[in-house]
Amino acid sequence: IRLFAEHGYAKTSTRELAQAAGTNAAAISYYFGDKAGLYRAAFAQQSSDPQDNIALYEQPHFTLRQSLEGFYAQLLAPMQQGEIARDCMRLWCREMLEPTGLWAREIDQNIRPEHEALTRVLARHLGAPDNSDDMHRLAFSIASLALQHMVGAEVLQTLRPQLLESPHAIDTWLARMTDYALAMADVERRRLAKTPSTVTVQRQAQ
Repeated sequence: IRLFAEHGYAKTSTRELAQAAGTNAAAISYYFGDKAGLYRAAFAQQSSDPQDNIALYEQPHFTLRQSLEGFYAQLLAPMQQGEIARDCMRLWCREMLEPTGLWAREIDQNIRPEHEALTRVLARHLGAPDNSDDMHRLAFSIASLALQHMVGAEVLQTLRPQLLESPHAIDTWLARMTDYALAMADVERRRLAKTPSTVTVQRQAQ
């Protein structure tokens, strides 16, 4: 993961990979088929079944707070793994810059269903259409709180290392993010309350 993250898929040789793993190049073929197979496995290191993740926050009996806590818990869980989590994030960023096709698949198979599940949760609690631009906008904004934490881990580590140094620090992030997200949802709820519904506008037009 570290080598692929530092050099990219094309510039990382099987010889370097084998040396880093303390084995020979034949092991790559034996376990992964080829370098591409190893790269797919490395890229998927932090991935999990999206339905398992969704189950942590899309439950009909959850309050909005419970749903948001579950949403952030599954996003921040990899950060508990320390350096390996940061290497995986670097690899994801490298894949965005030098795409092999895995990032597009990640968006379609994992990110899309989890994002859509979050929009449904928000819509249910705010009384809004779940496929409206407003709910998607809010879902992206709520997710961005955790994404900034993940992508900007090196900045956080440099400027305020104590915010990442322990499981307790990560748990504190989770609690604060939930509070911030609830505040964002409340702003949207109040905005929606002031916006005439489509039905109301139609009736007024008649």
